[in-house]
Amino acid sequence: MRYRHTNKTMTLAEALEWRAELKRKGQRLALTNGCFDLLHRGHAEYLIAARQTADALLVLLNSDESIRELKGPTRPICKENDRAFLLSCFDFIDGIVIFHSRRCDREIAAIAPDVYVKGGDYTVEKLDPDERGALLACKAEIRFIPFVPGFSTTTLIEKSKHA
Repeated sequence: MRYRHTNKTMTLAEALEWRAELKRKGQRLALTNGCFDLLHRGHAEYLIAARQTADALLVLLNSDESIRELKGPTRPICKENDRAFLLSCFDFIDGIVIFHSRRCDREIAAIAPDVYVKGGDYTVEKLDPDERGALLACKAEIRFIPFVPGFSTTTLIEKSKHA
C-alpha cells in the first residue's frame, strides 16, 4: 500500500480560517514554534506531548531567513519547504505556518491559541518579550514540556563534524 502524504502547510490567512472553524466546533488549539532544522527524537517527543495538550496542534515554523538571523549564516541545514514536508508527515501535527520574521508575536496575536507549548529549556521569563506579550494578551495557557536530554540540532551538527 502506498502512503499518501497530505501537505499541512498553510498561509496565515488559511490558518485563521481553520482556527475559526476549530472555535465553532468548541475545539482547543495548541501552538508551538521553532526551527526544527534537523528533525530528531527530541523534537518528535516534544511535538507529541504538545499535541496532547489540545484538540489540534499548529506549528509556526521559522523560515530560512529567520533562522539565519537567529542562528547565523551556516543555518539552516534543511530548507523550509523540506522541514515543513517532514513535519507534515506526523499525524499528530494538524497544521504548519512558515513565518518570516525573527519572532512570531504577530502570528501568535492573530491566531490566539488556547495553549502555547515550549520545551522545558524555556521559562516564562526566557520567552521573547513580544511573544510573551502576545500570549498574555490572548490569555493563552503557557505550558513547558520537559526537555529530552541528549537531543539538540546543535549537538547533532557538532557530532557530525567529528564522525
